[in-house]
Amino acid sequence: MKRLITTLMTSLVLAASMTMMAGVANAARIKDVSSVAGVRDNQLVGYGLVVGLPGTGESSSATYTEQSFLAMLNNFGINLPADARFRTKNVAAVAVHATLPPFTKQGQSIDITVSSIGSAKSLRGGTLLQTFLKGLDGKVYAVAQGSLVVGGFTADGADGSSIMSNTPTVGTVPSGAIVEQEVPNPFGRGDYLTFNLFEPDFTTAQSMVEAVNDFLGPGVASAVDAASVRVRAPRDVSQRVAFLAAIENIEFKPADAGAKIIVNSRTGTIVIGQHVRLKPAAITHGGMTVSIKENYAVSQPNAFGGGQTAVVPNSEIQVKEEDSRMFLFEPGATLEDLVRAVNQVGAAPSDLMAILQALKQAGAIEGQLIII
Repeated sequence: MKRLITTLMTSLVLAASMTMMAGVANAARIKDVSSVAGVRDNQLVGYGLVVGLPGTGESSSATYTEQSFLAMLNNFGINLPADARFRTKNVAAVAVHATLPPFTKQGQSIDITVSSIGSAKSLRGGTLLQTFLKGLDGKVYAVAQGSLVVGGFTADGADGSSIMSNTPTVGTVPSGAIVEQEVPNPFGRGDYLTFNLFEPDFTTAQSMVEAVNDFLGPGVASAVDAASVRVRAPRDVSQRVAFLAAIENIEFKPADAGAKIIVNSRTGTIVIGQHVRLKPAAITHGGMTVSIKENYAVSQPNAFGGGQTAVVPNSEIQVKEEDSRMFLFEPGATLEDLVRAVNQVGAAPSDLMAILQALKQAGAIEGQLIII
């Protein structure tokens, strides 16, 4: 029986590969538009000390660095008086963070990023001492230590001048943390695998269900909601891996995105979706330029008038109104019609934003206008 199931899983993988090679127009693989529930990264963070800095560490006012350094010495059996003071210019307090990928096993290494949290000028040349990295539940999942790689640098002159390149207070340690325990995930539990869509959509979820059922048989997949599709899967973990390898390569046609116009008011970027339609509307765009110019004239009295010479302002106001054009959009006008009209008007991005807002307020746009 086990051999039969293994053969079936192999057949599923081969069939999925053939389906992927056949391809469909505008199709996407399941793995490209969704992720398996529970299979995700986990964030780790810790607090530590970087030592060995060439005088670019903390200032004497950083009491938390002194406390941390004192606690470290106590852990090594070196007891100092509570009121002891020492220089910490070669030491920096840092925050250490890392991302723990799914299925990372005990003993494997992950990259870490080290950032100064105090007044240290640079971490260049420093070494991170053993730092515990904890997860959201407060448990230690990795231990970090190693020499920092810092891309930035800073240099100070005797006259107070300085130069800085990139960011010298942030560094990395490639493979600088060793995983001490794995993060449990629900991949091997239960009778179902759940796929969560990156972009929730009822039509996409239903299309995905139909594609899986066409491939494996009716009733294998079902839509939970607009974001999740549940697929019945083998209980054995090794068979589940082969099963998932076949499922994630199935191609289907996701639903087109909704009619949206995205306007970035800071950069002037405007993105218009292909399904945006215009209702009957007329647009006119005209420019009026008001120019105010101040001319100064000298008022000189008569030779025997007894008056005083004075400077008299003479304001000149000019109003210039450019020729404006009006465009009439018939019912069902498309994105191409709108773009062509805007190009003929010659509107700047700021003017186009105003036109789109006015059209939306007039109820002439079929779609969402989103301003970010």
